[in-house]
Amino acid sequence: MSNVPHPDELEPEHTEGFKVGEKKTLEEYQQLDQNDESLRKWKESLGIGSGNTIGDPNDPRKCIILSLGLEVEGRSDIIIDLSRPGSLEDLNKHPFTIKEGASFRMKARFKVQHQILSGMKYVQVVSRMGVKNKMQEMIGSYSPNTTDKPEYEKKFESETAPSGMIGRGHYEAVSKFVDDDTQTHLQFKWSFDIKKDWK
Repeated sequence: MSNVPHPDELEPEHTEGFKVGEKKTLEEYQQLDQNDESLRKWKESLGIGSGNTIGDPNDPRKCIILSLGLEVEGRSDIIIDLSRPGSLEDLNKHPFTIKEGASFRMKARFKVQHQILSGMKYVQVVSRMGVKNKMQEMIGSYSPNTTDKPEYEKKFESETAPSGMIGRGHYEAVSKFVDDDTQTHLQFKWSFDIKKDWK
């Protein structure tokens, strides 16, 4: 049995009855009724209207994942700088070590440009000895970054590593960042080892 997930396994789960809203440009959002207090607060929560929009007109990407991190209480964060050439290949070749039973959480730094990013999710399938486990984390909707807010950071829900003889071992994972338009912004393979200690 293959440890590589079928593409369908990496599809985000959909909320029944939810429909993706009509697409608007950033300018259209900025012109929405200024007299509506709840609408104004919603736009502020997306960062619309605060600072000057920044972005590279020569880079067509809507969302750029800058780094991935692993936070463990009492230890230095492990940060993968995705702007470094070959960083994703290195991530696939060099497994993380996580101590059994440790509490940890992932985090991602990213920037948005050109248009609103709607309903981004992180989807992950972890495989070990043919058994696959899927998880999904909602990241949310974001406006393009501005001079006031040049990037975003999302900390994921805390997780606890498996423990005991059955939990220890090597795990393979495939992860992706995908939005409501089913546009994949990043997909990558990585792996980790659950050990008795951090070494």
